Amino acid sequence: MRPRRPRETGTRALLDGFAEGDPAELLTLRALLAGLGRRAFGMLLFVSILPAFIPVPVGGAISGPLVMLIGAQLLLARRRPWLPRFVAERGFQRKALVRFDRMISPALQRLERLVRPRLPALLELRAAAAFTGLLLLLLGLLLSLPIPLTNYLFGGLLLLFAFALLERDGALMLVAWTSGVVAIVVFAVLSGNLATLVGSWVDRLS
Repeated sequence: MRPRRPRETGTRALLDGFAEGDPAELLTLRALLAGLGRRAFGMLLFVSILPAFIPVPVGGAISGPLVMLIGAQLLLARRRPWLPRFVAERGFQRKALVRFDRMISPALQRLERLVRPRLPALLELRAAAAFTGLLLLLLGLLLSLPIPLTNYLFGGLLLLFAFALLERDGALMLVAWTSGVVAIVVFAVLSGNLATLVGSWVDRLS
């Protein structure tokens, strides 16, 4: 009988480990990704979303391009995330990660009761990874746009992708795909309707 592979450390345990230490210490992206192997894309996506939850107008403008960079690499079938050196050496103070961990901890605690490694094809097949990358590219673009009151919405949606990658849960990734497609279609329709409405107003004024 083939021995069962031991389950990897859960997302909450990873975050708790990062929370230990000097609150003012800078946690670089390179350090956060070290030793995570195939889950490195999930952790990189997780930390890239953090600025979107900071109540400042530029949060989405910071997170969006990082999410798009991750999406492009998944679309190109990279096995490990690549970061330019000037980005890899940047990061967050430990206390910022601790605050975010506390904010999402109740939801994450409930989610961890449901998630587990399953349906690996939805994570490991090249076509599946490429589809995930395409959705991240589009969602990252939407996140980077100055659309009012959408940072938390897109940030929460992108967390589903991050947790699916971290926990290696194909079923959760399927939920993330469905939610992502719905969000993209809805905003495409809304933006088209808005463009039509603005065009009609311009015609009336001219």
